[in-house]
Amino acid sequence: MVSKDELKALIEARTLVRCLSLYMPIVHGDDGVHQSQIRFKNMLRVAEERLVQSGMRGPEARKLLDPIDDQALEAIFRQHDENGLALFRSPELLKMYSSPLGFEERVFVGIRFMIKPLLPLFNEDRLFYILALSKNQVRLLKGTRFHVEEVELEGVPKNMAEALNLDNPQQELQGHVSGSVASGGSRPTLTLHGNGPGTEDKEEKGEILRYFQQIDRGLHPILKEENAPLVLAGVDYLHSIYRKANTYPHLVKQGIDGNPEELSAEELHRRAWEIVQPIFKQEIEDAKALYRQNMGEGNGRASRDVSEIVPAAYYGRVAQLFLPEEQERWGNFNPVTGEVSLHPEDLPGPEDMDVLDFAAAYTIIQNGKVYGVQPGQMPEAVPAAAIFRY
Repeated sequence: MVSKDELKALIEARTLVRCLSLYMPIVHGDDGVHQSQIRFKNMLRVAEERLVQSGMRGPEARKLLDPIDDQALEAIFRQHDENGLALFRSPELLKMYSSPLGFEERVFVGIRFMIKPLLPLFNEDRLFYILALSKNQVRLLKGTRFHVEEVELEGVPKNMAEALNLDNPQQELQGHVSGSVASGGSRPTLTLHGNGPGTEDKEEKGEILRYFQQIDRGLHPILKEENAPLVLAGVDYLHSIYRKANTYPHLVKQGIDGNPEELSAEELHRRAWEIVQPIFKQEIEDAKALYRQNMGEGNGRASRDVSEIVPAAYYGRVAQLFLPEEQERWGNFNPVTGEVSLHPEDLPGPEDMDVLDFAAAYTIIQNGKVYGVQPGQMPEAVPAAAIFRY
C-alpha cells in the first residue's frame, strides 16, 4: 500500500517524458496468477511502444523495463486480498504496489507519474475505530474501508477483573466467596454479582461503570488527537453504561450488538463499515453545501476555475476538492509563475500532464480532502470544484 510520503515522492518525480505509470487488475481463481502474468507482459509491450513514441530508443526502453522483478510480481499476484497492481518506473525510480482496488488497465508515459487511480485509497479509505467491550476482554481496532488492524493498548485494563483490582488493591474483586476450606468445603470460588441483562444489580452496574471509566481514561492518549468515528461493539446492556463513561466526542450513536469475543476482527470491521459509511457520505454532502454557499456569497473561498484551483492546490490552499471520476484535463503548470496552460485537445501533448491529477495529488499531501464523484454528483457541472482554506 502506498503511503502519503511515497505518494509525495511519486508526484514530485519528474523527468523528460520518461515516467511510466502502469495499472492493472489482478485476476483470482485457479489460473489467476498465470493470467495476470500474461496480461502484465502484454502491458509491458504497450509500455515499451509508448516509451519509444516519447522519444526513447528501443534498447533504452527495454533496459528501463528489465529490472522489474518477476518473483515480486508473482508474490503480488498470489495475494488473494489484493485486486490491483500499480507500477511506477523512471530512470531514477522503480516502485510496485498491490492494492485492494481493482484498477482498470492503464499505461501512461509522461513527464510525471499518473496517480489519480490511487486516490480512492486516500479518499475512501477513511479512518475509524472499533471498541470491542466485554467483561473479559477489551480490544481497540483501527479500520479503514480496505483494512483493519488491532491497536496495542497500554494503560487500559485487559478485563473487568483487572480494573476492579486496580480500583481496590485490598480486595481482588467485589463479589462473594462460596465454599470454605476450614470447614472442609470445596476450594473457595469467586463470583461477580450478576451475569447479564436483568440480573445485574445496582452494585454491579457501578462496578461496570468504574471499569469503563478506566478504559475511557486509558484511551485518551491514543485518541486525543483524533476526530475519527468510534464504533462501540458489545452486548446490548453494556452500551448505555459505556456511554455514561465515555468522553471521546466522536463516539457513534449506533453500535454493534452482540458478544464481540465471538466476532473476528474482519467481521467487526465489516459491521462497523456499514455504520460509518453513511457518516462519510454525509460529509461529502455537507462539503457540497459549503461550496455552494461560498460560491453564492462570492467571498473568494471557492472556485470552479481549473486555472485557479491548480496553483491553489500546489500552494496548500485547497481544503476540499471535487473531481469527476475518469475525467482528465491536459496541460501544464509553472510553479514559479503560478500559471496554468491548458491543452485545447483531449489528447495530451508530449510534455503535458493531467492537471486535475496534479491538483488532487497536492491537495492530499497537504492534508486536504479530494472527493472523486460521478460527473452527475458534482456540486455543479464543471471539471473541478474547490473550497479554499483562505
